[in-house]
Amino acid sequence: MIGATLRMGEWIRGEESSVFETALGVSFWDLIHKSPEMMSSFNESMAGDSQMVNVALRDCSFVFEGIESIVDVGGGNGTTAKIICEAFPELQFTVLDLPPVVANFNTSGNLKYVGGDMFESIPQADAVLLKWVLHDWNDEDCIKILKNCKKSISEKGKVIIIDVVINNEEQDEDEMTPIKLLSDINMAAIFGAKERSEKEWKQLFIEAGFNNYKIFPIFGFRSLIEIYP
Repeated sequence: MIGATLRMGEWIRGEESSVFETALGVSFWDLIHKSPEMMSSFNESMAGDSQMVNVALRDCSFVFEGIESIVDVGGGNGTTAKIICEAFPELQFTVLDLPPVVANFNTSGNLKYVGGDMFESIPQADAVLLKWVLHDWNDEDCIKILKNCKKSISEKGKVIIIDVVINNEEQDEDEMTPIKLLSDINMAAIFGAKERSEKEWKQLFIEAGFNNYKIFPIFGFRSLIEIYP
């Protein structure tokens, strides 16, 4: 990836969606979908991050109270789902990911796996969880995903987002803003995407048809966002 970032100037002048694509001639997603090894490595890295999210969610259990069902979109091997299921055994949890990702996982107790595409449809539930999903996609794609989330939930449902919110330096803990901005560069280089300020998040929510939201800083540079129809 370091070699790819050296071609950022070429990317800016070109038409590819990311520096990754400029350097390798293929998008990140196309590459890992063709490589089971890379897909497995990517999912393992997401699962490792879920252990850190476990710490963050200890102070945010209220988010899941009153919910009977939830879909974890792009939930990979279900590490995050298992953490939440353990804390809320009455919660019916569905992990949605691409068929090759979930093919070898079986329903167990209140946790089931569904193969599908978040750009096509999302199973019905009281709530949808998007952990480290939207910052991988450009605004147009994020709006498509959020619109499908809105179709999935009831009028009293909600979407739960765990992602980065870029604040003014005065609002962040020491050294958090540089970390968020570095992540923003990485998202642009790898995915042709970005981290977002609260204003940018709000615009996405409005364009996707949502009417209200709340933001809770939770752990390190992460924030938890609830959005409502």
